[in-house]
Amino acid sequence: MIGPAILVALALAIGGCVCVVWAERGGPRWVRAVAAVTLAVGELVRRSDKGDRRRQDQLGE
Repeated sequence: MIGPAILVALALAIGGCVCVVWAERGGPRWVRAVAAVTLAVGELVRRSDKGDRRRQDQLGE
């Protein structure tokens, strides 16, 4: 059950990256929207990871 979920997540990530590159080259409006969502989710993941590291540093882990 986990295998198909990982494949779907991987396909979404790759599709998002393709849309980001395509949008940089002036793709259609829907591609720019998908690229914006992909970049926003990436930023949220980065911020979440930084927050986790700060908490671990404060706890002495």
